[in-house]
Amino acid sequence: MLVQRPRTLTLGERIYLPGILKGLWLTLRHIFGPKVTLQYPEEKWQLPDNYRGIPALVRDQDGRTKCVACFLCQWVCPPRAITIQARQLEDSNVEKGPQEFEINMLRCIMCGYCEEVCPEEAIFLTKQFEFTGRSRQDLIFDKDRLLQIGGVRFDPVKKWAHK
Repeated sequence: MLVQRPRTLTLGERIYLPGILKGLWLTLRHIFGPKVTLQYPEEKWQLPDNYRGIPALVRDQDGRTKCVACFLCQWVCPPRAITIQARQLEDSNVEKGPQEFEINMLRCIMCGYCEEVCPEEAIFLTKQFEFTGRSRQDLIFDKDRLLQIGGVRFDPVKKWAHK
């Protein structure tokens, strides 16, 4: 069996000059091309329509939390980021509501399952993607913070509703 030996390098390959010149040529070509860098705080990225950001709870037009503590979002969440504790509501037309509603943003993967499963349309994924915290506790969003992010969402007028 004959073993093939590697060929010997040429003078140009031994001094690395062709490789250096190819790299410089590539760099010069990109210097004069279009720029793709955004100057971040001043220039904002245009988010696509289907972008999924931070989840948020919303209130109805009367200022009440739309969540009825059905626990569907908690059960469907793949990383188990949502925690709900329910309480009975006596002065409302619904049976119960959330006493505590927390989303651990360190675990949340913004998959959108919570938004899809919610029968009351109480939780939505926003376009907001900037959030920071100085500790792990800062990144566990409680009910008040989620309602502050979500704001008020008006119910659409139903054609079949009686006036």
